[in-house]
Amino acid sequence: MFINNVFKKATHYFSFIICIFPLLLVGCYRLPLLLNNQAPKIDLNAPCWQHTLKTTAKSVTQVLDDEILDYQSLVEQSLSYRTEMIEVAKRLKDNLAQNKPLSGYDLDTLTQGTVAYLALRQNLYEVAESYECWQEASADTFEQVGIKAISPENKLKGVMLSLSAALMLYDNYLFAISVFEEDEKLRRFLNERDAGYGIGKNELANITQAYHSSSTRIRVKQALNFYEERYAKLSTVFKKDPGFNYLKLLIEQSASYNMTKEYSPLYAIGNKLQFMGAMTNDTLHELATEGENLFSQFFGNTVGLVEFRKGKLYNRTDVLNQVTNQLQAGDILLEKTPFRLTDKFIPGYWGHAAIWIGTEVELKELGIWEERLVKQYHDDIKQGHGVVEALRAGVQMSSLPHFLNIDDLVILRNTKLDKKALAERIILALRQVGKAYDFNFDVETTDKIVCSELIYVVYIDIQWPTDKTLGRFTISPDNVASKALKGESLKLISFFHDGQFVARRPLELMSQLLEEQ
Repeated sequence: MFINNVFKKATHYFSFIICIFPLLLVGCYRLPLLLNNQAPKIDLNAPCWQHTLKTTAKSVTQVLDDEILDYQSLVEQSLSYRTEMIEVAKRLKDNLAQNKPLSGYDLDTLTQGTVAYLALRQNLYEVAESYECWQEASADTFEQVGIKAISPENKLKGVMLSLSAALMLYDNYLFAISVFEEDEKLRRFLNERDAGYGIGKNELANITQAYHSSSTRIRVKQALNFYEERYAKLSTVFKKDPGFNYLKLLIEQSASYNMTKEYSPLYAIGNKLQFMGAMTNDTLHELATEGENLFSQFFGNTVGLVEFRKGKLYNRTDVLNQVTNQLQAGDILLEKTPFRLTDKFIPGYWGHAAIWIGTEVELKELGIWEERLVKQYHDDIKQGHGVVEALRAGVQMSSLPHFLNIDDLVILRNTKLDKKALAERIILALRQVGKAYDFNFDVETTDKIVCSELIYVVYIDIQWPTDKTLGRFTISPDNVASKALKGESLKLISFFHDGQFVARRPLELMSQLLEEQ
């Protein structure tokens, strides 16, 4: 398998991994370090203090909560980018292994990917720089610049936001960029200048050099220690704070964070020259020490969906048969996957929404099997791919067994539609297939779709509740679920909670779960 080959060449190497753990936040810390017990000088032109001075003009708590919500878009883009780049690298390396040249399409894909990565990297750097100075700023420090002291809770959340972005930067490099660096031809192309796209010379080399700089090793250790020490003291305060819990999950499921906890950051300093020499001489794959393949160990937790285990409904014949017998074309599916990072992206109990478009038999009964649009998806539908859902890779069709890798499931049905209206909704759902994922979660756009927006644009007969966040209207899966309460537009057909079918008062339980959020 390509993935295993890449990591077998690039990893299994203790000296490589521990060398770069302390260097994750390179470029994120520009203030003077705390040395010899002397108080740090405040550079008001530094990004962190510039951001702080603007932040305190409003409620710090509100600003942090808004920025964490906005940060979700960057996280989604990062995970999407990693997944796409792994697929690109696999395809290109397979072609190169067959001695095929890079096609024009390949070159354009690499160039567009570079542009996207550089833009994403810059945005993450800005977040990483926003609050990093707070970790060593005392009440007196804030007072020097005329700022009311930041509360311990807000200070922790601010530092967590910056730390999370810095770890995200490193993980992006580790899992989306380093796979290209291992190949000489791809590396050479990505280091070429492209004036048409504003790409400078040696971009890949500069990125690699930055991520392996040792200049910030002390500050990284401080940031990690700050988080762990303050979290131990304040975790109970944040028990029901969605922003805090979101950042905590991002940090603690970062491969960089996990590996840093395993190995001492300061121990790595002596290996820096060895690593950089290997990088320069294109012999990264020859770096070897005893140990386990750490890349492979954490790869599953950092690429695509972060999944710690399988869902409680996964691969259960009894559940699949029951759900299959209950489903009808047009049904709405809501699911919860507490074992995946994506479950934390959208606030509320439910984490994802999808539409079951039906089987061949159902679509024939609705009279639309031979419709032009439906005919495009005959093969998918015949193969059981009847779930239309918006994932980070875009809106696609999935099989029911694949979808049931979840803990909770609810089936909702719009019982007020006649046959003609239902057929129209199925057609409308299929029109969304292939659209890009909406990283801004904006219901007022139709060119890109997020999971719950799929329901919003298909069931146009329902007045959906929305929330306004950061100047845009959003709809969450919980908003969708609310329409099944109190005899509203949707009817609850079936409910599985924590891996078990809910036979008694399912609507009451669902209402309770929504209220607890």
